[in-house]
This record gives sequence, structure tokens and C-alpha cells, in this order.
Amino acid sequence: MNKKILYIFFAAVSLLFTSCAKEYNQVFKTGDLDYKYEYAKECFAKGKYSFATTLLQDLVTIKKGTTDAQECLYMLAMSEYGQKDYEAASETFKKYYQSYPRGYYAEMASFYVGQSLYMSTPEPRLDQSQTVAAIAALQEYRDMFPDGKLKGLAEERLMELQDKLVEKEYLNAKLYYDLGSYFGNCTYGGNNYEACVITAQNALNDYPYTSMREDFAILIMKSKYELAQMSVESKKLQRYQDAEDECYGFINEYPDSKERETAEKYIKKCKEITKD
Repeated sequence: MNKKILYIFFAAVSLLFTSCAKEYNQVFKTGDLDYKYEYAKECFAKGKYSFATTLLQDLVTIKKGTTDAQECLYMLAMSEYGQKDYEAASETFKKYYQSYPRGYYAEMASFYVGQSLYMSTPEPRLDQSQTVAAIAALQEYRDMFPDGKLKGLAEERLMELQDKLVEKEYLNAKLYYDLGSYFGNCTYGGNNYEACVITAQNALNDYPYTSMREDFAILIMKSKYELAQMSVESKKLQRYQDAEDECYGFINEYPDSKERETAEKYIKKCKEITKD
């Protein structure tokens, strides 16, 4: 009995799908552009973004210069976004905004250029070019529409994207620290501990209000100490003094840090070297 019901269900679904596909093909081939456009709008309203996108891609050129042109182009962008084709959506939203900077959907299109890019940004370990592009697009939206209705969401997105860039910089700095004394791969031409310090310090300069300040400070402190340990005699004293100063600065800024004990241990060892 259950198998029979299941068979009837799948048969009904298959019949419905075949019927919808047949209807769609008829609409796609029709020369009645008004009917095709209304059908595309209906598909869009029902969330059938794949059908809507295909129809609107055909219609957007035909409708150019008509009263439906703005709506057609904007619906195409939203359909692409609904399909999660974020790269295409971003380009179409950008095209809308460039074509109709004072259009009815101008603010939404401007926001969704950045929102589409935001949705396609990769995890922090990967290349962040898309993240940088999303930040630029959302900042442009904020500049163009300072009182826009999506201003709050844009600022929220910008904070998330900036955090992603900060995390990327932290991972880069941490990689240099983890490589330690390995000399086979150092961007800055010195050693990996120096590269870690430079990367972390640059990140703090670029993102002074990041919540990861202490994490970067820990890497800087540890790297300076390790750098002092592996230095040649002519540089050792100066680098131990630098490491000691860094440890004191760390304790002053983060007195309750989980790494305070490490800083105090480093200070003790640095003093053993610098007192002679």
C-alpha cells in the first residue's frame, strides 16, 4: 500500500514537472513579448528563479528603452541572486545602477552589488580579493545613500568583511611564526620571525580597532623573543633589549592576559642576557 502511494506521488510530481516544462518552453518560444514578460514576472514572484532568469535574459535587451526596462533589468539581477549566481548578480546590479543612477531601484541595486560580492567571499585562508571588492562596493553604497534604508545592514556587512581581512592577516602572521627558523619561504628577505612581526604590526596599523589586537601582540612578543635567541652575537644584545621592552609593553596593555606568565618568563631570560 505504501509503495503504491509513493508511486502515485512520484508520478504526480513527474507529470507536474513535465507540464511546467512544456508550458515554459511554449512561453520561451512565443512571439508575444508582453505575455512572456508577464510569465517571467510570475516565475520571479513564485521563486522560480531559473525560469525567470532565462526569460529575462532574453527580454532585457528587447525591453531596453521601454517603460519596463528598469523593472526587467532589476528582476534579472534579483533572479540571479536568488539562484545564488552572485558573480552574475553583482554585475547585473552594477549595470542597473550605472544605467539608472536615479532609477526606482537605484538604492537597492547599489546595495546588492556589495551584498552579492559579500555572499561570495571565501574563507579567510583563501585569497581575499573578493572581500576587498565587496568592501569597496558597500562603502560606495553608504557614500551614495548616507541615509539609505539598508545603511545599518551595510555597516554590519562591512564590519564582518573587515574582520575577515584581519583574520587573514593574523593567519599570515601566525604562519610565519609557525615556520620559525625555516628559511625556505620568507617574503621579507630576513627570517620568518621578522616577517611575523612586520605582518602583525602592519595589521595593527591598518586595523587599529580590531578585537584581535591582543592576538597580534602575542605573536609580536613571542617572535621578538625567538628572533633574539637565534640572532648572531652582534645583534643579540639589541634584540633581547627590544624583546624585553615588548614584554613590558604587553603586560602594561594586557595585564590579565593568558600569556602574562610567558611575558614574565621572557623578561627574566632577557635580563640574564642584558645585565652582562
